[in-house]
Amino acid sequence: MGIPNEKLKEALVKEGLISPDDFDSLLAESRRMGYDVADTLISRGVMTKEYYHDLLANYFGVDEARLSAANIDEKILHLLPKELSQEKRVVVFKRGESGSLGVAMEDPSDLETIEFLRRYLKSDITPYLASPEDLNLALKIYSKGGVENFQWVIEENVAASLRSGVSGIEKAAEDLPIVSVVDNLIAYAVSLRASDIHLEVLEDTLMVRYRIDGILREIMRLPKEVHLAVTARIKLLSGLKLDEHSRPQDGRFRQRLEQDFIDIRVSVIPTFFGEKVEMRLLSASQRPLSFEELGMLEDTRRIIEDNIHKTFGMVLICGPTGSGKTTTLYSILNTLNKPEVNIVTIEDPIEYNIKYVNQTQINPAAGITFASGLRAILRQDPNIILVGEVRDAETAEISVNAALTGHLLLTTLHTNDAPTAVPRLIDMGVPTFLVSAVLNLALAQRLVGKICRDCIESYEADEATLELIQKQVNDLGIGDHYKPPKVFYKGNGCDVCGHSGLKGRLGIYETLSFDDEIRRYITDPDFSLDGLRKLARKRGMITMFEDGMRKVGRGMTTIEEVFRVIRE
Repeated sequence: MGIPNEKLKEALVKEGLISPDDFDSLLAESRRMGYDVADTLISRGVMTKEYYHDLLANYFGVDEARLSAANIDEKILHLLPKELSQEKRVVVFKRGESGSLGVAMEDPSDLETIEFLRRYLKSDITPYLASPEDLNLALKIYSKGGVENFQWVIEENVAASLRSGVSGIEKAAEDLPIVSVVDNLIAYAVSLRASDIHLEVLEDTLMVRYRIDGILREIMRLPKEVHLAVTARIKLLSGLKLDEHSRPQDGRFRQRLEQDFIDIRVSVIPTFFGEKVEMRLLSASQRPLSFEELGMLEDTRRIIEDNIHKTFGMVLICGPTGSGKTTTLYSILNTLNKPEVNIVTIEDPIEYNIKYVNQTQINPAAGITFASGLRAILRQDPNIILVGEVRDAETAEISVNAALTGHLLLTTLHTNDAPTAVPRLIDMGVPTFLVSAVLNLALAQRLVGKICRDCIESYEADEATLELIQKQVNDLGIGDHYKPPKVFYKGNGCDVCGHSGLKGRLGIYETLSFDDEIRRYITDPDFSLDGLRKLARKRGMITMFEDGMRKVGRGMTTIEEVFRVIRE
């Protein structure tokens, strides 16, 4: 379903959003990658999702549903069973003045489904265009008592497992109640948009926590008696050793949920009261996000694009674990993925499969480390190399030499900000003159929660908040010219965001582009990190705090979220 390519081209060219030749080029690229051309146009920033949905609605001659919890009549919703809604990807959300039923659909041109609904519901049908995100929201409303239902299912299966008295760890891992417990823990996490599941064994209980929009939230506690069986089930799925309890283990598996596959990365470590399990959830069908979807503003996007299109040198993405570095790397790879370049990666783990990119998973047992894998990659005639992380001196040395010899090298580094990447590489043993010569860009980032668009409201900050902002401004040494936003925003809390006021995440960024003046300073005998920060500011670097505050002023995130991720 979609607008015919020629019609889409005509509309975008008429609006001046793209030239005919550029559209044809992106169309050819989309066909090569197996993507819909609309997805490629969105990922390249030619148009937004909202603009495309406006075009779709005009093309099909229907209104947009623009669903939110507030405009869905739940009595009307339940006229169609949840199973049919999921199967047909449709939602009945209102009754019109003439008595017809308003139906939100991804494809309002699907006459067969419209006729089925007309007969099934015994009513005239008025189709509306809905985005996949809107439909997923409406489908969640079917289970408004989801938490209670989820907890009841878990508790029933835990009780059944305890009653069964299955002996032996392998049998316990395949016991149906335990299988159901693990499946439901994962399904519920996905429904809440959680990125991670933590199973933490305490003295007398097993605590379940989900990381949602970057914040860990306790979901429930289970009897400690099921800890071994639940852990064994996850180990079994991940291909780990069931009888190993004293060493850390890492694995992964894939779980099917409705119409999507979820890749789950598993880490198990021994703790004082037993093994702790951490599961990272990744949608197997997710495409790399565009720079705009990541939350980058125009100046940040321009700096990145200028540097990633150079034929050699190093681009560093900096930040702590969980700051979205890998997602940014994949977005850059997606931008660079052209027929005329050979892209090779060495990763741990491979989080997304990208067509026409040669991706290698490290495997220390087989002798494949970042360093040895990188050496092998250099014999594969690459144009662009991605190294998942520079962890040690050997990997740093090989990476720098690769970036100096005609390769563009993308990698990540664990530093707090962009300027600290320089002394970090020097500490790893890379000579100062090589650091100066090889670095094109250091991008530091954090993830903050996005304000829910369904309950956003403005307010004026109190005196304490303004004082806190001023202190941060003074600490950064930018007080001479910085002015905080006049209006602040927050989410009031609603059904759509689970009453948190936040829905989804975006990045705040700090981009340090290495020009000749900065390169000369790095080799200066009087080089210091504070001096580099001051010079970077003089050369136009915007700090993460400033980028965050710009997004606060635009109603993209809250002041509390910015302080949560950048305060030391």
